[in-house]
Amino acid sequence: MPNWDDLRVFLAVARGESLSRAGRDLKMDPATVGRRITRLEQRLGAVLFVKSPQGYALTEAGERLLAPAEQAEGAFSTGIGAVTGLGGRLTGSIRIGAPDGCANFVLPQVCAAIQSENPGLEIQVLALPRVVNLSKREADMAVTVSPPTAGRLTVQKICDYHLHLAAPHETAGRITTLADLQHEAVIGYIPDMIFDKELDYLSELGVSNVGLASNSISVQLNLMRAGGGMGIAHDFAMPFAPELRLVLTDLVALTRGFYLVRHASDRHSERLNRFSTALVAGMRAEIARLERLANA
Repeated sequence: MPNWDDLRVFLAVARGESLSRAGRDLKMDPATVGRRITRLEQRLGAVLFVKSPQGYALTEAGERLLAPAEQAEGAFSTGIGAVTGLGGRLTGSIRIGAPDGCANFVLPQVCAAIQSENPGLEIQVLALPRVVNLSKREADMAVTVSPPTAGRLTVQKICDYHLHLAAPHETAGRITTLADLQHEAVIGYIPDMIFDKELDYLSELGVSNVGLASNSISVQLNLMRAGGGMGIAHDFAMPFAPELRLVLTDLVALTRGFYLVRHASDRHSERLNRFSTALVAGMRAEIARLERLANA
């Protein structure tokens, strides 16, 4: 029968999706990790991982083992904590996928706070200008702008956030009506690279005179800060852009939502449940704080 050490190696490979990453977490040679997995599979009489170009993915048998292994990890951590007084802390590696605006302006503060309370935890933020593919295990969970409608996923609404027009201070004063937008340099998304209809802000406003464009909202904000023009900005990003101010707030006010998306098979993972609870609470508080600063 497998022992706790076997399950520890199994969890490291399941979370890292590679022998080398698991080896780094375990401080073990990747070849040794591979041998340990092979030994565990032989003991269980089941194949737990399938190797692909993307790394090591769990088989159906591996998926069935994951939740019990994480429960055993939680019980072990609780037992150690009862002796040392350090119980309840998260460990291992967790990867979050997020659109780059959220990844740049919200998650750093939230993840730093969670990690400071759980020094044995490695948090990886995967910032992509596209939807993160959870079915390929690109991440353990993802923040999205639109809730997915297909796949074996669980979805939780995090909170709403707000967006307005922003412009450099030197040009903001002359923008008093929507008609003025047609005479100003405008910054926005590259039209054929808008990966979510909820991000097509300028089309919603009937604005088509985009002079500078990027698939990254963070780059768009920096183009505005450099004096390249005006555009739509997240309220939560405005405290990081003192060169800009919001304009036409009574005429242009957009509301979008963030959703936390996870693998359905992870719903019984105490470790990921605890992390997602902290993440959602942290994001709600941080977005509210930043938006208050932006509108002060």
